[in-house]
Amino acid sequence: MCIRDRTNCKPSKEVYGGELITVRKNQMNIQIQVLNIPESRVGAKLLPQFCKDVTPKEEFEKLDLLKYSKDYYRKKGTGRPTKKDRRDIDDYQDSPE
Repeated sequence: MCIRDRTNCKPSKEVYGGELITVRKNQMNIQIQVLNIPESRVGAKLLPQFCKDVTPKEEFEKLDLLKYSKDYYRKKGTGRPTKKDRRDIDDYQDSPE
């Protein structure tokens, strides 16, 4: 997503120094500030010289909450709830506690 006009951008979009880019990845909006444009392709080790991650901490907290909410209901690898499990869950939710 481009900050300038709030439209979806293609990977071939030209970026300029000082531009702020928002990318949606893993249900999280990552913000990257372009510091400078290299003359040619560079290795991954040199990437921090040209861009900076400015994602707010709230986005990472949302991701943690999402992860915990998924783990709360069923443990990974246990599969779908059986009919008995479903009835137990419904009885628990309907109880007056």
